[in-house]
Amino acid sequence: MILTNIQREIIIGCTLGDLHIEQSPNGQKARLVFEYSIKQTDYILHLYKTFKDWVPGEVKTRERKNGSKLIGFKTKYDGVFRFYRQQFYDINGKKIISKILNKVLTARSIAYWYMDDGSLKSKQSKGVILNTHNFSKKEIEVLCFILNDKFQLQCKPRKQKHLINNETRIYYQIYISGYSYDTLRKLIFDYLLSEMYYKFPKPRVKKKD
Repeated sequence: MILTNIQREIIIGCTLGDLHIEQSPNGQKARLVFEYSIKQTDYILHLYKTFKDWVPGEVKTRERKNGSKLIGFKTKYDGVFRFYRQQFYDINGKKIISKILNKVLTARSIAYWYMDDGSLKSKQSKGVILNTHNFSKKEIEVLCFILNDKFQLQCKPRKQKHLINNETRIYYQIYISGYSYDTLRKLIFDYLLSEMYYKFPKPRVKKKD
């Protein structure tokens, strides 16, 4: 089988988000592992429908030790997915920014990235956040450059502090300025599932004189 252009674009966007690409034991193939909170059931069912020809099993749920529930599915191992594993993971299995990202990142890819990791900065702001905690500040600077250069989105790294086991850790997000609201909306809104509209700022209604 051959991946469709839509499937390729979704893989790119979701890999920047929460998608995990798992290498086969012999290293010759890879598979896609989609798993999200049970609250995102509609989203996972949409992804399952999109990739169902590659999926040998069904959508499954599991419960973590803390009681939270996850839902997801895995594709079969295939050589076609190995390309994306090589592009977006280093030899130690850590996610990295692909050197070809500037060429392959599309508006649809950004939409799926946003559905995975996007959030409102606040209810009052038209700015939005991409929660890119898995990447270093340098990698996020590269992502910001691509978003700015290719899609004219004003963005910058945004430092976040998290207290984990009494230890303060520094992470970085991508902040996309409210000045780019119209550009971002035109770019990705038509690709967003209606169930994900809550993640995107609503247009401001101009007050009548």
